[in-house]
Amino acid sequence: MGSAKHTGTPHREPDDRSATGGGPPGPREAARTERTDENKELSAAVSPCCMVAVHVVIVGCGRVGSGLGVLLVEQGHTVSIIDKVPKAFRRLPPGWPGTTIVGSGFDRDDLDRAGAQRAGALAAVTSGDNSNILTARIARETYGIPNVVARIYDPRRAEIYQRVGIPTVATVRWTIDQVMRRLLPESAVEWTDATGQLAFVDRLMPDHWAGKRLRDLGMPGSATLVAVTRGGTPRLDVADLVGQEGDILHLAVLTDALDEVERRVAEKPGADGAGREHP
Repeated sequence: MGSAKHTGTPHREPDDRSATGGGPPGPREAARTERTDENKELSAAVSPCCMVAVHVVIVGCGRVGSGLGVLLVEQGHTVSIIDKVPKAFRRLPPGWPGTTIVGSGFDRDDLDRAGAQRAGALAAVTSGDNSNILTARIARETYGIPNVVARIYDPRRAEIYQRVGIPTVATVRWTIDQVMRRLLPESAVEWTDATGQLAFVDRLMPDHWAGKRLRDLGMPGSATLVAVTRGGTPRLDVADLVGQEGDILHLAVLTDALDEVERRVAEKPGADGAGREHP
């Protein structure tokens, strides 16, 4: 009988090769052509109120993969999840409407069954870095899937993968950042890019910056004040904004300048002409 593939219920099998007569063009070439418009829709900016539904392939049905699958279908997307272990699909709620496939994320037959030909996005979130990266490369290079992300446990690899065009999420770094944000909120980094060279930080504005021009917090080439949250409302008009007590500062900073930015925020303005009183 050959090796059977397990699929969850209820679901629709996304692979329609059996329904085609095998006529030209070839399945992968045809899939790329058929997905062109859908890819353009995914790449285009959409307003929060009218999200474009796409087909998403998730490789790995652990806590992250299953959580993604549930969230995505709640948002109106179609989802297929691949995992080597049939028991992994027990993490999905009863009646989950997506497709489940027992298999490998770098087996093209399994990817075809998951609907990779028409997918607008793929997340490789297994417990293996190498498997995730291989899956992501196949998704990008073979199927032309526009939005691909790979979960990795070794953050030192992030820069290498970024060079070949594969965005990564470093689990360890993210976890450390989240814990630090709660332990020491005054020194936490909100986000870092895959190279670890650019960071976004949030800081409660010290009272001595009240009444001063907040744009003077920036340091050319090293740090830029991007936004200010005031009274629970984010503001982007920072060029002429004057500080008020309780402001939260959002800064983009090169990581090697973080200490200098901390000193600049902490010190009273005026010594070097920065933060002059607003006329």
